[in-house]
Amino acid sequence: MAASILTNTSAMIALQTLRATNAKLATVQGQIATGKAIATAKDNSAVFAISKVMESDVSGFKAISGSLSLGGSTIAVASNGAFQIGEILNEIKAKIVSANGENVDRQKLQDEVASLRDQIKTIVGAAQFNGLNMLKDGGTVSILSSLDRSSTGVVTASSIAVAKQDLQTTQAAFGATAVGTADDLLSVDTATIAISGGTGVVSFTSGGAVAGASYRVTLTGAGTNELGTTALDFEYVARAGDTELDVSKQIFDLISAQLTSIGATNTTVARNSTTGAITITNNDTDAGDTITLARTEFLGGTAGGGLSTLGAMDVSTAAGAATALTSIETLIQTTINAQAVFGNGEKRVEIQNVFMNSLIDSFKSGIGSLVDADLEAASARLQALQVQQQLGIQALSIANQQSQNILALFR
Repeated sequence: MAASILTNTSAMIALQTLRATNAKLATVQGQIATGKAIATAKDNSAVFAISKVMESDVSGFKAISGSLSLGGSTIAVASNGAFQIGEILNEIKAKIVSANGENVDRQKLQDEVASLRDQIKTIVGAAQFNGLNMLKDGGTVSILSSLDRSSTGVVTASSIAVAKQDLQTTQAAFGATAVGTADDLLSVDTATIAISGGTGVVSFTSGGAVAGASYRVTLTGAGTNELGTTALDFEYVARAGDTELDVSKQIFDLISAQLTSIGATNTTVARNSTTGAITITNNDTDAGDTITLARTEFLGGTAGGGLSTLGAMDVSTAAGAATALTSIETLIQTTINAQAVFGNGEKRVEIQNVFMNSLIDSFKSGIGSLVDADLEAASARLQALQVQQQLGIQALSIANQQSQNILALFR
């Protein structure tokens, strides 16, 4: 190759090599400084995009974990309140049992029952967490539990629904606002239930159970019918979230409890769990012992608490003590059911929270495998590139000396 002082090919080659080495060295130093092999989109746009989507999901999962913790605490407070109420109801039951005995001071027992009832009211009022009380009113509480991403990138939220359990002792206020037309809420197929197996059916309108809708079924015996000739009212005011099936179950339970209380043998009641229809059968065979069946329906009422019958409980008389003994079992079962609902909700939230924390760890591990640098390899590469850099500098220095060598030709 001809010597030239205008074009130093060796120096250009050495400079290109040194520049390449410096670029690689800068990349390795960046990996060591950030700990990432892919720190920006220019490093690998596809992997960078995937990692950012996953990081976004991790942020969402962390928020969900917080929501689950908050929801779990709310349910735990309600569960503890329901447990304490159950214990108090057991104490009330003991007082009622005592009131059914002879030679007891029923009035003092009634005073104790009233005091324990007031304590239940206090517990219900205090059983709130961050302003949310699950022992009041109806409806459900939805606890954000997951973010589900489809293969197309669409994200949907999932929730754990836990039903509120109304354990208030407040009495219901029957409505006074007329419905649009008769039978809007409930209807009966006959006004008189005949003897010897005659039946009367109470039907509940689908979708009619709006909050405050007031339902009343009235049974009145004739002649010597075991129901007696005094009208027996069975009423319920719908809570928020109730369906017609909930209403029919409440009315059915009230009728069943009354029949049990009076020891009825000729009158039976059955309920269709699919439609909610209640069938009352009159098996009395004496002529004239029919049963009058009537219904009343209004709007604008105020729902009573789940333990509303506790407010009307009076053991100061023998008859009242006998009735209370039947009613208290229903109230205890209501509280047990509430504890079961809360316990199931707590368990679901706890399991989901454990899974969510595990999922966060898995996502972080996956993101790391995509973008994290192999620092062992980076360290070894750094050493090699530093040697190459030094050699490149040396080579460039040697190449630059060639122009000096040309001067020797002219001496």
